[in-house]
Amino acid sequence: MLESAHQAETVDVIVVGAGVAGLAAAHHLTSAGLSVTVLEAAPAVGGRMATEKVDGFRLDRSAPLLSTSYPELTRIPALGSLVLHPFSPALLLHAGGHLHRADTTPATPRSSRGALTAVRALASAPRMSRAQGAPRTPRPGPLGTPADQSRLAAAFARLAATPPEQLLTRTELPTAQALVSRGFPARAVDGFLRPLLTALLADPALLTSSRCADLALHSFATGRLCLPEGGADTLPELLATTLPPGSVRTGVRVTSISTTSVTTADHGELPCRSVLLATGARAAAEFLPGLRVPAFHPVTVLHHTTDEPPLTEPALLLDADRGGPVSHTAVISQVDPSRAPAGRALVSSTVLGPLPDPAHLDATVRSQLARLYGTSTTRWELLAVHHDAEAVPAMPPPHDLRRPVRLLAGLYVCGDHRDTSTVQGALRSARRAAHAVLTDLDTRPDSGVEPLETAA
Repeated sequence: MLESAHQAETVDVIVVGAGVAGLAAAHHLTSAGLSVTVLEAAPAVGGRMATEKVDGFRLDRSAPLLSTSYPELTRIPALGSLVLHPFSPALLLHAGGHLHRADTTPATPRSSRGALTAVRALASAPRMSRAQGAPRTPRPGPLGTPADQSRLAAAFARLAATPPEQLLTRTELPTAQALVSRGFPARAVDGFLRPLLTALLADPALLTSSRCADLALHSFATGRLCLPEGGADTLPELLATTLPPGSVRTGVRVTSISTTSVTTADHGELPCRSVLLATGARAAAEFLPGLRVPAFHPVTVLHHTTDEPPLTEPALLLDADRGGPVSHTAVISQVDPSRAPAGRALVSSTVLGPLPDPAHLDATVRSQLARLYGTSTTRWELLAVHHDAEAVPAMPPPHDLRRPVRLLAGLYVCGDHRDTSTVQGALRSARRAAHAVLTDLDTRPDSGVEPLETAA
């Protein structure tokens, strides 16, 4: 239970917001020896990384795609026990009315061979069985001529081999324009890169900064897309439970902040030496009206269940034909069996952009999924529809990937709106903010906080 200001002991830092950024910052600060209290208005931690539990199913509200190559996942010791379930190295692309396989074996930091092989494999990919993924007679892939395929392979391999810091020095353009100007063939853009980046950036128009797209492709080329075991909320819950006991207080609504205290709706004023604001962009601007509020990419996630999985492979399926509202879909229970009860399959599908007509959304999505999976969806059961109008902060050019986290001595801000709009970006902004707090408080940062310049 929180005490009022005249009773409470002054802590070093109060963090407002218990999403992944706020919780990660709390870890960096406590590791350096500071006392930290994290306040969260909601009844549970996690923010947008929330998972609904329904009859044995675990249904993510925003369905973020993580990568095993995210550097920040390795920089917090508490995440060492996080179990990540990777998708198959092979992407499935629905293009030209057929399903094609893209073998995307990751490249290592010292070799671009993985990315090179991935693109060449896609160029000659066989058509996949519409029922279970068994190969049929080979058909041309959606990447054009052999010359186009070689150009794409070379460009993708160069991207995989380029350090992230160097990618940030490239000329910044809207992603759709950059894909053509940087040597990617037009057919490969439409058949492979556009649907992939749409899924990674939640931006169907690809107006995102090309630097952010380069980082997303680099992570994709050097790692594996993956999901936390048990649901997206596993990550923030793990961060919360490994902080010192009593550090995280949920159900506490903060009404105002200063450099030396926060005021709450039910517990009065709480003193501290510094305040770190770790809410979403709009909530942060309500506390501090001068903060920029970006545009957002809306995301809707539909969860269906059926008796038999329409695809046995744990693959991400992208609709390159753009034949409906669904950007990408997967049989999530094949990726992470803990997300569905025994004997049931969980299919999760992501719709990007404004929410389509709710009255016809399920029917429209089912029709598209029937084409994508090549099976009837009439007996599928809709478990949940989750819509978030502000799911992903937009990143159009020019985009500052290192937006300031120190507003003034004693007042700091972090979140994906200060970096890239990914879990990696949220975690990195937390580390930058913690570094700024520790510097101002003249506290030696721990090894997990420095050096900042090594991470992108």
